[in-house]
Amino acid sequence: MTHPHCHAGDPVATLDTPALVVDLDALERNIATLAAFARERKLRLRPHAKMHKSAAVARLQLQAGAVGLCVQKTSEAEALAAAGIDDLYISNEVIDPAKLARVAALARRVKLAIAVDSLLGVQRLAAALRAAGSTVDVFVEIDVGQGRCGVAPEQAGALAAALRAAGLRFAGLQAYQGKAQHLRSPAERTAAIEQAAAAVRTALASLERLGLSCPLVTGAGTGSFVHEAASGLWGELQCGSYAFMDRDYADNERDADAPRFEQALFIKSQVISRGAEHAVLDAGHKSHAIDSGLPRVWRHEWSVQNGGDEHCILRGAGLPPLGETVWLVPGHCDPTVNLHAQLVAVRGGLERGVVEAVWPVDARGCVS
Repeated sequence: MTHPHCHAGDPVATLDTPALVVDLDALERNIATLAAFARERKLRLRPHAKMHKSAAVARLQLQAGAVGLCVQKTSEAEALAAAGIDDLYISNEVIDPAKLARVAALARRVKLAIAVDSLLGVQRLAAALRAAGSTVDVFVEIDVGQGRCGVAPEQAGALAAALRAAGLRFAGLQAYQGKAQHLRSPAERTAAIEQAAAAVRTALASLERLGLSCPLVTGAGTGSFVHEAASGLWGELQCGSYAFMDRDYADNERDADAPRFEQALFIKSQVISRGAEHAVLDAGHKSHAIDSGLPRVWRHEWSVQNGGDEHCILRGAGLPPLGETVWLVPGHCDPTVNLHAQLVAVRGGLERGVVEAVWPVDARGCVS
């Protein structure tokens, strides 16, 4: 969705709807909070750009002390590199030779790292890099309980040895426990990361048996990073959603020692139809993702019901009148951002703020 008439200096009240709006004050506080957390513990911070897909947000994170950015897809890396971000880690497996040729070409222009979890992946990556005359840092991904990508921890040493034998540079272990991020209670997340830490120790032992050292363990997300940080094993944090937050993360019970992040991403919508017991908004599935559930109304108790592609239905007491602005908190920030062409950055709050910048979603649609 584009808003061609939106410009810096416009009052937020004049924004067309639906619009994807970033509370810039909250965003900057979130970025500063995690940067300070990492700095105080002497941890590297490499935020995940698959969440915001924006070079403008990436630059704010780099200015606050991030060492670089993570992405999940080759095309995301290409889009952010084209927008000037020059230190990127594809924290995912790339197995297709054509994509690996693109990875190798990109590595000639920016500092690049990538994950592997198979011998075939190692062989194809090595071939692509030789053909292009480029180099990347290579992380061996281990399965720490996610049940998705990654070798069994006890196989990490053998794969690291294989990639070194293929002439690749072993950079460490990728150890991300995605399932832990939305476990609601601190006790559940503690148990999940304790299991992940045991897997990391097993992987480190497999490296040591082959005489290999591990330069870095990287991983952790917004829901669990306090536990990885406390373990003494992880040296780099990959949190992404902390910058914007969403309804699903807000539903987590916060760890007592975790920093507090604010909601910074919103959908501005308005009431376009009223019934006796419901109000209809102009923001449906095309403006907010529903994979983690429907959005929540910001600072109101109205219930939200599915209204289809173009609509959202509110029910409850004291519903807003026709034409009234309603601010929604998306259920899941990452795929919501991917639905929009731009982020409208507002300074001074949602009610009386003004547009400070309009940022393109540089990596929108970059799924390959």
